[in-house]
Amino acid sequence: MIRLAIAITLSSIFFLLPALENAGAQTLEPEVIQTPLNVSVLQDEYRTGFGFNIVMNNFGFGAGTEFRTVVAPQTELTASLRITALRDPSEQTFTDFFFGQQIVPNKFNRAFAFPLMLGIRQRLFASTIQEDYRLFLSASIGPAAAFTFPYFDDPENFGYRFTGNELILIGEELFRLQPTQVNDIFTGWSSGEWLFGGAGEFKIGLDIGSNFARLNSVEFGYYFYYFPDAVQLMMPNQPVFRTDIPRNNVVQTTPEGDILFEPFFEPQSFFGTPQITFTFGWFW
Repeated sequence: MIRLAIAITLSSIFFLLPALENAGAQTLEPEVIQTPLNVSVLQDEYRTGFGFNIVMNNFGFGAGTEFRTVVAPQTELTASLRITALRDPSEQTFTDFFFGQQIVPNKFNRAFAFPLMLGIRQRLFASTIQEDYRLFLSASIGPAAAFTFPYFDDPENFGYRFTGNELILIGEELFRLQPTQVNDIFTGWSSGEWLFGGAGEFKIGLDIGSNFARLNSVEFGYYFYYFPDAVQLMMPNQPVFRTDIPRNNVVQTTPEGDILFEPFFEPQSFFGTPQITFTFGWFW
């Protein structure tokens, strides 16, 4: 009986050996074929480029132009000129349901900024990322001018826009103060003023496409302004409301009948925001 079992075991091993050899042969993997990388030197593909910028940030939209020139195998110098909106990040816009007029509570001035910046772009991972997607790290800095003009008509220089909800006590009667007229985008320019400061940005960007005749890029970064003479975008004053009357919208006056005001928003020197930049243009 034992001899029969040994004979069966040996026979099974004899018949299984070819199958095991075939299984071992099937697990052999072919050699890995390395994909060739077409790593280019920027100087070999183009020398200069020109494009148009579209920017989006917490200030709104902006547009401008950009010039690039290659100064090293993977390095570019840039120059850009833009026009962008400038506003306080806390601003909220409301639209009148009946007339469609947009109102920004507490706004005092509108502003546009004109930054002129010089920068440098350095390509990253040129030996590991294919040519269709060229990754860059960049930084720019330069002077900036800002033009501010009144958001509302303020002939009395109150520094506050009355909404029509405020009341004033004259004698024994309460009267509603007239709302202040809001200027449209084309009104108030004659009362505007220029301020000068600086601007800068830090970005990581992607040039897209292997066609070096076209400039297509998208960049993500942080953008900022600094003005030594602070910009007053929000209302600097607000009326002092009376506490001796059971209403919270009755303004306090002096014995001569003048409305009393107190400080409200401080002027700002620094403005910063995340930003997305799209650039379209040409290389040559």
